[in-house]
Amino acid sequence: MTLLKLIKRTAIAQKKQIALLVDPDGRDVAYFEMMAKTAQEAGVDFVFVGGSLIGDDQMDMCLEAFKRNSSLPLILFPGSVMQVNAKADAILFLSLISGRNAEMLIGRQVVAAPYVKKAGLEVIATGYMLIDSGRGTTALYMSNTLPIPADKPQIASCTAMAGEMLGLQVIYLDGGSGAESPIRGELIREVRKSVELPIIVGGGIRTEEQAIEACKAGADLVVVGTIAERDPDKLASITRAVHSL
Repeated sequence: MTLLKLIKRTAIAQKKQIALLVDPDGRDVAYFEMMAKTAQEAGVDFVFVGGSLIGDDQMDMCLEAFKRNSSLPLILFPGSVMQVNAKADAILFLSLISGRNAEMLIGRQVVAAPYVKKAGLEVIATGYMLIDSGRGTTALYMSNTLPIPADKPQIASCTAMAGEMLGLQVIYLDGGSGAESPIRGELIREVRKSVELPIIVGGGIRTEEQAIEACKAGADLVVVGTIAERDPDKLASITRAVHSL
């Protein structure tokens, strides 16, 4: 079964999933091994790997460490073409549909396509939507786009609807790494009403309550990152909370 089918089947069954986001930038092997073991023990469903500034060696090191120390599916969440890597299991092939930067909508995807095909990765066509999280994030700076206002759920809803009509396979609502606050439940609910695609929600989720709120609002898969680095035990607690739904 492909990972996309697994995500879809789980969503249809109204079960919730969780992914750990790992940014390899500036990390060493010991860190990757620790995070791999933490994620495995916590019982997360997926590991997303990516960031805005990563060298080839860092990506290789990260993926190899996770392969050695866990059996979790590894999905690339790339910040650039240079992060395409055959050692992963799949890639979120992102189109930044919330912005109006043509390079992020299709330009960089054209450059990346032959590398992705050569790597033999499972491709998950993803409508990526940046949502205002109360502070500037690396994703906003690197993409050179404006986020969708947090208090404008109708804009998010119509954007997701357009992504579905264009044939994208999942919708990813992201507040960005280090988001000040998680995406509002009202916005997630409006997007949930507008599309039948699986919805991924990340950015600013640091507590069990925030993860549960996102799931109850309509998220099928929530993504946590920063809190797992600061408090590995918290990852297991949030994972249990998500799976209990």
